Amino acid sequence: MSQPIPSAPQALVIGGGPAGLMAAEALRAAGVEVDLCDAMASVGRKFLLAGKGGLNLTHSEDFEPFVGRFGERASRIEPLLRTFDGPALRAWAEGLGVSTFVGTSGRVFPTDMKAAPLLRAWLARLRAAGVRFHMRTRWLGWNEDGALRLQGADGVEQCVRPGVTVLALGGASWPQLGSDGAWAPLLQAQAGLDIATLRAANCGFDIGPTAAHADAPGWSPVFAQRFAGQPVKPVALHFTGRGATPRRFERQGEFVITASGIEGSLIYAASALLREEIAEQGEALIELDLLPGRSADKVAAEVAHPRGSRSLSSHLKSRLGIEGLKAGLLNELLSREEMLDPACLAARLKRLPLRLRAPRPVAEAISTAGGLRFEDLDEGLMVKRRPGLFCAGEMLDWEAPTGGYLLTASMASGRVAGAAAARWLAAQG
Repeated sequence: MSQPIPSAPQALVIGGGPAGLMAAEALRAAGVEVDLCDAMASVGRKFLLAGKGGLNLTHSEDFEPFVGRFGERASRIEPLLRTFDGPALRAWAEGLGVSTFVGTSGRVFPTDMKAAPLLRAWLARLRAAGVRFHMRTRWLGWNEDGALRLQGADGVEQCVRPGVTVLALGGASWPQLGSDGAWAPLLQAQAGLDIATLRAANCGFDIGPTAAHADAPGWSPVFAQRFAGQPVKPVALHFTGRGATPRRFERQGEFVITASGIEGSLIYAASALLREEIAEQGEALIELDLLPGRSADKVAAEVAHPRGSRSLSSHLKSRLGIEGLKAGLLNELLSREEMLDPACLAARLKRLPLRLRAPRPVAEAISTAGGLRFEDLDEGLMVKRRPGLFCAGEMLDWEAPTGGYLLTASMASGRVAGAAAARWLAAQG
């Protein structure tokens, strides 16, 4: 380690993502000395990646629907958000000199759309407040005496006994940026904690066999080569699950063709439902409305309109604007008989079936579901079996859709954990 951590730091935060940084801020605001370590060379790497296309800080949605975005974990996330919600996050950013605006979708962004200036300002404020950073320092669990084991870039191990510890180690998506899920077996084996399996969230999916490629799953080579990377828009996605658990999703948006399937914002919004359907049923059947702006009757009338000597592709292009990628999807997913039957073709233009066989690997996902169960934590996010150990962020057992929800709740959990850790430390005298 370039700068050894004190053998008995007042507070040790492990993990330099938004949750860990917020925990450090809350601890320091309470007057606690804070050392923060991270296994990477710098903090906030996934935060910076998330801001590449424009940093989506939070969402302007009202509180109740905002909380509802957290699904089964809404009741667990609500108390966290009541301490630090979307408006509070915007005010916090303003305090760093970063103004924000609400986009047309209701999402909130920094005025310059960038993550780096906000992170720089935040780190400068934390350092000025006295937070000490220790990079390339990995947590290895506990030794037999209960001390935390930390290993620096040089391989040298140090054992420390913090007054209080906050773990903010992320999930398991994008492991090259630091969140590799290695903490899960440590907490299971050494702390006896129940960890819900980490699964892909906000992820893409691989498709099953198609009419044009019936002998193997995935797109036909010709389709994949021509259209991978291209967006399908406008399009509406319809999904109704087949199991006993009610699962239903309908929304208009866009998604992207990949070499083996589909991904993108519309798919991410439905990914939790689709993932669970596949786990339960072995596949998920979605239906695509390629013409969401036209009624089924209007589409049927246009398809049935006499085309004379024109080819079917020319007819669809001139009457309905179906060409390129959307025409390719029809040819990929429908049999020749379906294509030549006007009534069937019209119906499929409004409800084009596509079978999904598997979510993409968790390492590719935007975020993860699963993690440390809330039942093992008290209201301040302290581990009940290990007083003085707090956990925050994506390593907890919850998930959220894209749109700023994940970041807001991660930061809120860090703030709650940091403040509760400071109170617990003070109570120890």
